[in-house]
Amino acid sequence: MLELFIKAALAYLLGSMLGGLIVGKLKGGVDIRQQGSGNAGGTNALRTQGWWFALWVMIIDIGKGWLAVQVIPSLGLFTATSVVSLVWMQIACAMAVVVGHVYPIWFGFRGGKGAATLVGVVAGLAPTALVSVLGAWIVVLLLSGFVGLSTMLATVAFNVWAFAQPSVDKYALLIFGATMLVFVVYTHRSNIQRMRAGTENRAKKLWLFKPKA
Repeated sequence: MLELFIKAALAYLLGSMLGGLIVGKLKGGVDIRQQGSGNAGGTNALRTQGWWFALWVMIIDIGKGWLAVQVIPSLGLFTATSVVSLVWMQIACAMAVVVGHVYPIWFGFRGGKGAATLVGVVAGLAPTALVSVLGAWIVVLLLSGFVGLSTMLATVAFNVWAFAQPSVDKYALLIFGATMLVFVVYTHRSNIQRMRAGTENRAKKLWLFKPKA
């Protein structure tokens, strides 16, 4: 259990390295949390800084999610055989890296909403699920224009995919998926409030059913 705790802590610290703030510092001290929606994630980076800035933010945030489940769980930190299976080690690190992104210790616990990091986690944990997850995200975005709604329903799609799996790891994936669904809905609670109030921003360039000017 000590190994599980240490590796989850490492994943959390990795998650705390926010792409938006790292790229901002390299760009001369830009803090995107002071701009736009005040979020440190890729969507706000795109809206306030443009495509190239947002691209590097996404690469970092997705990459750390992948590293958290593919590299950290396999680190040989202990000589004795682990009492925790690799899949549960991956699940713990997956959850920890997402939490680290949302509540980063390096940046005053003010991070993003975890979407890009969660994509990286899924890519490392269950890459075949990406078809369902990204497919749902794109379809909902095209139909609604809401990035937050797309992210939440993409997380639902992961749970549907996990439920359909015949593998022995099915229940571990379902526990991970259900936990992340609750967490993603919580991190997008302000988006939900704005959608209910009719004030939520839409990705108008991608929204198929935007009203004609």
